[in-house]
Amino acid sequence: MPAAPVLQPVLKMKVDELFLNWLSETTTQLMLKDYLRRIKNGERIETGAGDGKHNRSLVCSANKNNVVSKKNMAEKTVSPLSTPSSPPSAPSTALPSGSCGSPRVGPNGRPVRRSIGTKLQVQAQVKKDEPITPALSENIPRFYFPRGRPKANPNIDSLISRIERTFSQFPNERATIEDMGKVAKACECPLYWKMPLFCAAGGDRTGFVSVHKFVAMWRKTLQTCHDDASKFVHLLAKPSCNYIEQEDLIPFLQDVVNTHTGLTFLREASDFHSRYITTVIQRIYYNVNRSWTGKITCSELRKSSFLQNVALLEDEEDVNQLTEYFSYEHFYVIYCKFWELDADHDLYIDQKDLARHNDHAISHKMIERIFSGAVTRGKRAHKEGRMSYADFVWFLISEEDKKTPTSIEYWFRCMDLDGDGVLSMYELEYFYEEQCQRLENMAIEPLPFEDCLCQMLDLVKPKTEGKITLHDLKKCKLSHLFFDTFFNIEKYLDHEQKDPFSVIRDGEGEVQDVSDWEKYAAEEYDSLVAEEAANEQFNDGYEHAIDPIDCQISHELNLRTDKRHFFQIPSPHSNLDLEEYEYEDDFE
Repeated sequence: MPAAPVLQPVLKMKVDELFLNWLSETTTQLMLKDYLRRIKNGERIETGAGDGKHNRSLVCSANKNNVVSKKNMAEKTVSPLSTPSSPPSAPSTALPSGSCGSPRVGPNGRPVRRSIGTKLQVQAQVKKDEPITPALSENIPRFYFPRGRPKANPNIDSLISRIERTFSQFPNERATIEDMGKVAKACECPLYWKMPLFCAAGGDRTGFVSVHKFVAMWRKTLQTCHDDASKFVHLLAKPSCNYIEQEDLIPFLQDVVNTHTGLTFLREASDFHSRYITTVIQRIYYNVNRSWTGKITCSELRKSSFLQNVALLEDEEDVNQLTEYFSYEHFYVIYCKFWELDADHDLYIDQKDLARHNDHAISHKMIERIFSGAVTRGKRAHKEGRMSYADFVWFLISEEDKKTPTSIEYWFRCMDLDGDGVLSMYELEYFYEEQCQRLENMAIEPLPFEDCLCQMLDLVKPKTEGKITLHDLKKCKLSHLFFDTFFNIEKYLDHEQKDPFSVIRDGEGEVQDVSDWEKYAAEEYDSLVAEEAANEQFNDGYEHAIDPIDCQISHELNLRTDKRHFFQIPSPHSNLDLEEYEYEDDFE
């Protein structure tokens, strides 16, 4: 069946046809010739609007100085008539519209309003000079507030008066760090903002803060920062910086260790302060610094729950309830796992050490990728092929909870060998080859790569066929199955032994209240508690049969229980003096 003809617009063709018919008429040609003659002689021309009701007058002066202007006007009058595409009802676009009806003519045949054309031209020129109203796009209200939206009527003076009254209670109106809790409350800030407030006013250099210095600092902060996130960054960041670096958090967290009631037992073991602070800082950056830049901005801080957790420190006596950042139990699990791998106890581990994690569960190819610098931060440690404790914190959390955005990014970086932002089939096969070899060594027949690939593509459902992007994995609720299939043999076998329908139901269920990391940390902590209790019973019965080194390590890694504190002034680890360890190495 032939295709239907495409419709073409014919309106213009019809108008052109009518115009040519009008132009070819004898009366039209005679009229045009008469107009040309009158224009040459400088006579008046009366033109009709086409319907006999609207007439226009054009008065041409016979002055020789106006010959050029007359010729121009003639061209403007004739040109519409000589152009086939122009309508006959508009002989001149340069002439302003007149009033309806015929113009008034005097007894001598001359029009009464001789200067109407000139008058209307002047009016048009006046309109042209009038100011133009700005476009709506120029009146769009401000919508970007990098330091928070300013409040309508901030009452800064009353707040400053309250701060001055608080300082008047201190000797010489000077506040020490012990007094800064009251000052923080006067500033309407959470209690543990006291150290950032103290340092921002110069108290870390002089040991005290005067009322004048503090008021000047806080007034400037209130005038430039309009929400808690921008204020916190302003207090902690270095001068002229609008972001927080890792070392900026050390004084703040040291004050938490020194003053929080839930960390009294840790206060007695100063050697372990830096380890706890390092752990908390890495967990802060793991959850807050979503850009992986090592610099926390106001925007990232607003999107996180960190400031809410800082406010909870004041009311929550048990830091273990603050599992996202400050939990001591989580710190203890991470540090014990690192201690087990660090054979020489130099606070660094190499590829062989990390390969022993979880009984060699992670493939050697993935271990190599971790040490390649794809996810580690320390430049010096990377050159030496070592991993610091700070990097191990990221590794362990990512390994035990592969459902969070940061952990998905962590393992995606490792698997993306060429760094093009896409996991190709070649890269998946590269990691799966070792998995097949390990399964064969265990006398287990591996699934062919083609079949495994079909399963993974059905699992992830990538937007582009044959290419898995980071966005695809974040949308997939079973990303942990995907990663474990390619580089964690133990967890891969665990998943294979489970009911596939139950796995799918878990993935399609609601967001879990307790994360995989929290489950792992709780189980490991309970296991360590039970192990410590068994060691104590063994030591009570057979003290003479225990290796002195094992006894020393057991004493160093005691756990906090309800009956006694965690640390009881532990001895140095082996022959290592922790005071000589460069704390800044964790933040390279």
